Amino acid sequence: MRIVVTTPTGNVGSRVLRLLVQAGVRPVALLRDPARLPPELSGLVEAVRADQTDRDAVLRATAGADRLYWVNPPAPFGSDPLAQHAACARVVSDAVRENGIGGVVFQSSAGAEKRHGAGDIDGLGATEEALDATGAPVVHLRCGYFTTNLLMSADEIAAGTLSTPWPLDHPLPWVVPRDIGDVAAARLLGPAWTGRVVQGVHGPADLSFTDVAEVLAGVRGHPVRAVHVPDAEFRAMLGGVGMTPAEIDAIAGMAAGLTGGFVPEQPRAVITTTPTTLRSWAAEHLRA
Repeated sequence: MRIVVTTPTGNVGSRVLRLLVQAGVRPVALLRDPARLPPELSGLVEAVRADQTDRDAVLRATAGADRLYWVNPPAPFGSDPLAQHAACARVVSDAVRENGIGGVVFQSSAGAEKRHGAGDIDGLGATEEALDATGAPVVHLRCGYFTTNLLMSADEIAAGTLSTPWPLDHPLPWVVPRDIGDVAAARLLGPAWTGRVVQGVHGPADLSFTDVAEVLAGVRGHPVRAVHVPDAEFRAMLGGVGMTPAEIDAIAGMAAGLTGGFVPEQPRAVITTTPTTLRSWAAEHLRA
């Protein structure tokens, strides 16, 4: 099969790329800078230079593709994240239609089913709708909260606190990106499917930020306390580092929109549960 992988140097995409290579596939890696691919993959991967908002470049890169792994890349700092999602949605849906791609695995998020009112995740919901409109077989991976988000708080965790705009008792499905890559690769390499499929990728357990702080305290060997940051204060913090109003709405809107009664479309089940625990991931990446 000819399988195209976007964001192939990211936490998930890099895992997908290696699994495809190990399965005997020579995947197409679509990225802005081919020099960023690990040198050991030279000759095993077809690297294609393309920006995912460049329609013509993406259509050329996906010509003849049997399957596509698509991730909307983050918007450049200072721009509008939802506009970036919209541009990517137009490009990928055009590529699927014009190139007759037989199956798309789209990295979406829990909350995308809400469609509106969930900040940045609204852009993923719009991309789901654009892909559905193509009529092509598509799998929407509704991923949980990435453990790697904690790396942005590494210094604070070392000092003994973990600040968050999420309510401290609100449970979230915490998932390791490597496990998302495993699910994506299995779908890309698996049998053909028809229509629209939604699959949650939820990690092994739902944890509140209070639970997460307790896990991190055990891993690091010192107390870690979860601290709630009210929405207005959180927005002021984001503005203080130079984010635009659109960026602030995209980031703050996720916590504000997915609490207070939101119920995910897909409940936790065997098919949505992945194995790697927060504790084992933190022991590797956040230990003292």
